[in-house]
Amino acid sequence: MSDDDRHQGTTGGRTGTAFRELLAEGAAVPTEGWDFSWFEGRATEERPSWGYAVSLAGRLAGAGAVLDLQTGGGEVLDFALARAAADAAPAPVLTVATEGWPANAARATALLRPRGVAVVAVPETSPLPFADAAFDLVSSRHPVRPRWSEIARVLRPGGTYFAQHVGPRSVYELVEYFLGPQPEGASQDRHPDRERAEAEAAGLEIVDLRAERLRIEFHDIAAVVHFLRKVIWMVPDFTVEAYEPRLRALHERITGQGPFVAHSTRHLVEARRPPVRPSA
Repeated sequence: MSDDDRHQGTTGGRTGTAFRELLAEGAAVPTEGWDFSWFEGRATEERPSWGYAVSLAGRLAGAGAVLDLQTGGGEVLDFALARAAADAAPAPVLTVATEGWPANAARATALLRPRGVAVVAVPETSPLPFADAAFDLVSSRHPVRPRWSEIARVLRPGGTYFAQHVGPRSVYELVEYFLGPQPEGASQDRHPDRERAEAEAAGLEIVDLRAERLRIEFHDIAAVVHFLRKVIWMVPDFTVEAYEPRLRALHERITGQGPFVAHSTRHLVEARRPPVRPSA
């Protein structure tokens, strides 16, 4: 399960490794940033057809001032900037990223500083510390919650918000394996139709909105443990100790029947702040 825009293959699970060794392995992997390369050979995730990181690279070329919200460890923005540079596209004059988790902010700073990107530590629920109409392009990959009024405020007239969001009931097969059936309306605040309405209420125009449901396979229990430690909102109280019986049962299911299959939901959002119309 990698963080680029390709569908990674797998060599299969490590079914011959002892259960406790796999638990320990999954629990020991650092969780900072959004680099998913550790999952290669242990899990696969189908990637959306629109290729967000590559598409973002193309958008950077036409922007003078760029803001990347909730950048994580900066890996996606770093990839897009490198791709744009390889295509000899002119770099934005100003590129800024925000991140709310201190460990990720430090990681993003180390990764992005050589590219001239300033990383600003901003809690996800705080107002953005930028002037009105400061940016041509605002981007984000998997924000916890898009703050539409702040996005609209910092975009210049005619500016674009370009993002990939997590949709409703994403990876809920795994969530419900550990937590039991969830209410039908759970995570519906992430539904693309609801986000369209919220964006339009903030004064933005939706230019493009596409959604896909994508297959995920977990090939060993270490991958499950690391995923739930990394994506902490899936099972908020997850610890190996608290869920060891369910983990053991899932380990036996995977080794006996094959990979555990779940599905992620993703949607691509392109919105625009309307340009100022000349007065008559």
